Amino acid sequence: MAAVVGLLVVLGVLAAALGPAAGSAYAADYRYWSFWKGGADGWSFQQVGPTANVPADGAVDGWRFVLSPDGGQDAPRPSLPADFAATCANTAPSGGHKRVAVVLDFGTAKDAPNGEQPAEAKSLCASVPTGANSAEVLAAVAPPLRYDSGGLLCAIAGYPRAGCGEQVAAGSNSSSASGGSAAKGDGGPAVGVFVGAGAVVLLGAGAVWQARRRRTR
Repeated sequence: MAAVVGLLVVLGVLAAALGPAAGSAYAADYRYWSFWKGGADGWSFQQVGPTANVPADGAVDGWRFVLSPDGGQDAPRPSLPADFAATCANTAPSGGHKRVAVVLDFGTAKDAPNGEQPAEAKSLCASVPTGANSAEVLAAVAPPLRYDSGGLLCAIAGYPRAGCGEQVAAGSNSSSASGGSAAKGDGGPAVGVFVGAGAVVLLGAGAVWQARRRRTR
């Protein structure tokens, strides 16, 4: 019985500790450049990074700067259409090169870091060697690019001036100190809390089992 009471006490303390932590784990947005693929049906989220994607001649790459809790399909799409014909109409084909349309959407004022103003969205046509990947395509039309030490794309055409995938409190556009955690897949402190919680529950369950075993002897 003492073990059961002890377990209930542990679970009560644990629930009180986990409540705020669990809430804070999800009450955050991330500011980053999202990567999209244009097609006849509009925009679809790219499943690979720009260095791994090698677009074909006639492809459309899309980039949108967002403030979003989601790192994928549900993030806001580029606001301009994925229109290769219109974008590259004045760029003639050339041997050994391909043409790739690039849409840059710098997001809204709400998405912008403090003190910065997003530029107007625009469509550009890159003429690059046929083997160029999407990172090289982007570098050809929208320098300067900025990457962090882990290879994460932080800025396109110099925007934003600072920061890289930083976490922002939900409903705010002020940065927190835990930059890059969404883009790099870092679960943050809440992960450790949940792991510790699982260990404590297992220990408590073991104590209950031992108590029942003694009573049946």
